Amino acid sequence: MQIKEVKTEGLSYTYAVTVPKEDLSAKLDAKIKEMQPQVSLKGFRPGKVPTSHIRKMFGQSIMKDIVEETVNETSQQAINDNKIRPAGQPKIDLRANGEDVTKGNADLEYQLTVESIPDFEPVDPSTLKFTRLKYESTDADVEERLAELGKGQKTYKKKAKTAKAKKDDAVLIDFVGTIDGEAFDGGAMEGHQLVIGSGSFIPGFEEQLIGAKAGDELDVKVTFPKEYQAADLAGKEAVFATKVHEVQGAKDAEIDDDFAKNFGLDDLDALKDAVKKQYESELDMQSRMKLKRAILDELDKKHSFDLPPNMVEAEFENIWNQVKAEKEAGQLDEDDAKKSDKELEKDYRKIAERRVRLGLVLAEMGQKAEVQITNEELQQAMIAEARQYPGQEQQVVEFYQKNPNAIAQLRAPIYEEKVVDLIIDKAEVKDKKVDKEELFKEDEMI
Repeated sequence: MQIKEVKTEGLSYTYAVTVPKEDLSAKLDAKIKEMQPQVSLKGFRPGKVPTSHIRKMFGQSIMKDIVEETVNETSQQAINDNKIRPAGQPKIDLRANGEDVTKGNADLEYQLTVESIPDFEPVDPSTLKFTRLKYESTDADVEERLAELGKGQKTYKKKAKTAKAKKDDAVLIDFVGTIDGEAFDGGAMEGHQLVIGSGSFIPGFEEQLIGAKAGDELDVKVTFPKEYQAADLAGKEAVFATKVHEVQGAKDAEIDDDFAKNFGLDDLDALKDAVKKQYESELDMQSRMKLKRAILDELDKKHSFDLPPNMVEAEFENIWNQVKAEKEAGQLDEDDAKKSDKELEKDYRKIAERRVRLGLVLAEMGQKAEVQITNEELQQAMIAEARQYPGQEQQVVEFYQKNPNAIAQLRAPIYEEKVVDLIIDKAEVKDKKVDKEELFKEDEMI
């Protein structure tokens, strides 16, 4: 085998690899000899088929497998011999005619192009200093959280007969819907409680009940949306003969022992403890997120080296596809919506470069510290992912078990968090008490 360097551009290396046809033929002979005892063909005793006949019948097919194996082996050898740490999959460009090679009439010739991970010395985490923002929860925070729970568990109490319905009130109604004077299926109901402003009825229905009182009878005129699920009603005008029985005022739930029991807890004290623990967990997560952002910002500042272009391009494409989808859906944030595609591309390419740089730095730091991911950690991540798809847990687990690339996607965030833990453990980290506003203040996008 001959390996010759053809071109070097930054982190990209191209090699010409040649494997003589004689070497391939020798591999073919060895393969045929190995398989001969298992070959069974009509007219021959099992295991006694001549090697020449096997070569004639199956030689070219076997040679295709040999060529593929040889390309894999020799390309890996070229990478190892030149001490290259590949950044992604190498590119193989066959130069010889494939049929000539598999027929044994030509040498195997191909060009191998590979991008290398840059050589750099990551910063020593023990030299880094960070401030960790901390906020301690108070009784007032817990009460505020309980009040929010109460708002989500509203009750409705009957108002006076003269009370006029307003937004957020509930009305107890009977109604019968007609189109061109004819009643239609599903258009009638008795004793239905409708919250005005909930958006649960056809657009325009709820608003016409504002100002209604108990005992009122009115015709509510609406037009079904063109995209309405019942095709026979879509886009049609309807009249709902509606009778109002009650107007009900909204009231937040009473925060007491009975309220706690709605959540499966014994009493209000148990609910307060649960709310406090959950809130403190959120505070810890936010504090860590802020610290991690500070760590990543510092690592970005401390490192400057050439980046593998294909890695950057692949990362940018992932980001840009998401940006385009958000733009088409009208979901770009306010600042991005004001920018041209050229400006957006420039901004997000910088983000792609930052992500690639940080990924390489974290990987190098983790490698130096011999950070490992256990099978148990991967299993836990797989189970957590499966739980997001109730009823399909087994299929999700099987998907990960059969797809190495999917497992790699699970592995990456676990590895990153473990390296961040390593940095926090080695660096000088001082806690600083702050208020809630500062802890939850949104960081600027980089």
